[in-house]
Amino acid sequence: MATLSCHFHPTVYKSSQNTKARPSILCSMQPSQSNVKVIVNGAAKEIGRAAVIAVTKARGMEVAGAVDSYLVGEDIGKVCDMEEPLEIPIINDLTMVLGSISQSKATGVVIDFTDPSTVYDNVKQATAFGMKSVVYVPRIKLDTVAALSGLCEKASTGCLVAPTLSIGSILLQQAAISASFHYNNVEIVESRASPADLPSPNATQIANNLSNLGQIYNRQDISTDVLIYSLKHDITDVQCLMPGLILAIRKVVRLKNLVYGLEKFL
Repeated sequence: MATLSCHFHPTVYKSSQNTKARPSILCSMQPSQSNVKVIVNGAAKEIGRAAVIAVTKARGMEVAGAVDSYLVGEDIGKVCDMEEPLEIPIINDLTMVLGSISQSKATGVVIDFTDPSTVYDNVKQATAFGMKSVVYVPRIKLDTVAALSGLCEKASTGCLVAPTLSIGSILLQQAAISASFHYNNVEIVESRASPADLPSPNATQIANNLSNLGQIYNRQDISTDVLIYSLKHDITDVQCLMPGLILAIRKVVRLKNLVYGLEKFL
């Protein structure tokens, strides 16, 4: 379980002054009523298996492909311990899956759960086949995001890069921003199973958001023992991310450019 909280009191660490321009959001017309075809890239991972189950249960979409280098050839439904097989084998070839689905002329979305080194090529391939992308790859570099933004703008195709898929974390961020105008000091506290994962993208984004407001925090190193206002959000497992993922899929099919952050749609 991961815990992320913000404590507002009479002091925090200084965040980097890293202001980034937020891209505009351009939308196309609503897609047809046919189901959105979803490809899960990284399907054998824990979050990939959860995504397969969530998409299967969601209205207006269906799993159309499963890509991974593990458990190749296995039915993704069986891998996910579903009651019935989906008759969709795991394939270690994204291009092959994209080509097969593109022939149906249906609206397609690729969910990318891979790693930062392959994200650009994956989105480029999806774009070449006329499909949108949802990218949830922790620690993706900002220069990669910038390159993806240029690619999507040139191709007039949609891509959502989500530092977090947790709606609860996003609401915590929004509440922290609202509270920050009333306090001079803030402390971001995070607890995760592996110290190597600290700080998380969520905590970093909160720090960046607060530092970009133009306020000056922690100007005095006074006692942090007295907490005036605290915000806390617990992420118990990957299931907590699925409502955000389904929302991301529904929104990205209407985009014609890259959007950074699921919070743009809340």
